[in-house]
Amino acid sequence: MKRALITGIRGQDGFSLAQLLLEKGYEVHGIKRHASLFSYEQADISYQAGCLNNSSFNMHYADLTDTATLTRLVQEIQPDEIYNFGVVSYMKLPFETPEYTEEVNGLCTLRVLEVVRASNLANSVRVYQAATPQTKTASQPVIESESKSQHTFFPSPTAALSSHKLIAKHRAAYGLYACNGYLFNYEFPRRGETTLVHKITQGAVRIALGLQGTLYLHSLEARHDWGYPQDYAEAIWRVLQQEIPEDYVIATTVMTTVREFVRLVFAELGVDVVFQGNDTQEIGYVVASHNNDYALMPGQTVVAIDSTYYRAHTVEPSLAEASKSRRQLGWKPRHNLHLLIQEMVQHDLHLFSRQTSLIKSGQQVLLQPN
Repeated sequence: MKRALITGIRGQDGFSLAQLLLEKGYEVHGIKRHASLFSYEQADISYQAGCLNNSSFNMHYADLTDTATLTRLVQEIQPDEIYNFGVVSYMKLPFETPEYTEEVNGLCTLRVLEVVRASNLANSVRVYQAATPQTKTASQPVIESESKSQHTFFPSPTAALSSHKLIAKHRAAYGLYACNGYLFNYEFPRRGETTLVHKITQGAVRIALGLQGTLYLHSLEARHDWGYPQDYAEAIWRVLQQEIPEDYVIATTVMTTVREFVRLVFAELGVDVVFQGNDTQEIGYVVASHNNDYALMPGQTVVAIDSTYYRAHTVEPSLAEASKSRRQLGWKPRHNLHLLIQEMVQHDLHLFSRQTSLIKSGQQVLLQPN
């Protein structure tokens, strides 16, 4: 039985991969920080993934800044594969905590690699590093491939570049099987409202149920490459199954505007929305509602731009060139954006069903401002 060690186990990357590895017969060990709050939402994910109820799953409390504890765990577990997801990826945080981001995304990668070397496991352990895809400003479209991953508009570029080069260095100088995986956006239906897509799906559902008035966004022009978590977990696993360690870009290569994503989400709810206006004056309004359960009227504004959410530096992923992962990993996404939206909307409808019941019974419910 193969053993895998996953850092950042509480994130959607960690649990998606843990589920896959358990299905493949792995013994899975996850690292979680003591400070990480384990919400009911994430606990539900873990149970659904069969992790906490599976005898082959083991949770450990540690921090990637604690070299001694990390070394002890690696030596005790003797993993065949290490998947390092202990990175800062939520776009807002690097702008607000650049020093912390540099520490986690740069030095912690070095710690993982050096712990493997110090434990004399360089010839037996394979390491996957969750790397940051190249980002760009809206006026600088860039094709992202494995060879163009050294330049970034990410708020902490030193960490992103350092992590990339550390993997390459340990691979070349020490013969360590280590790979960078540049994954574009993929979303878990049960993830919290900290990402754009969850803000949109939860906002649309709340509007349809009468729990919210308008969904305010900072831009409708931005384009993103959105994928399905289980598809990406399969790609991550395949990266470490190759004979020769290399870096890979994992993406659907299909770009969708925020505007189109919003339209598709409302369409999943049976609501037709169209847009008019430009820049900060653009709005989305209802032209027809095909679901009698929703009190939405034609002409009702449901989407608007609020300068409060405007970012001085609009950052969006670059275009992905992922032919290498298709060719060498034999991987391609099996699910499309419509399925992802369907699952997210259905999850959010269930999530807010209790609030809907309270409203129908005449009780007051605090409306979400956005």
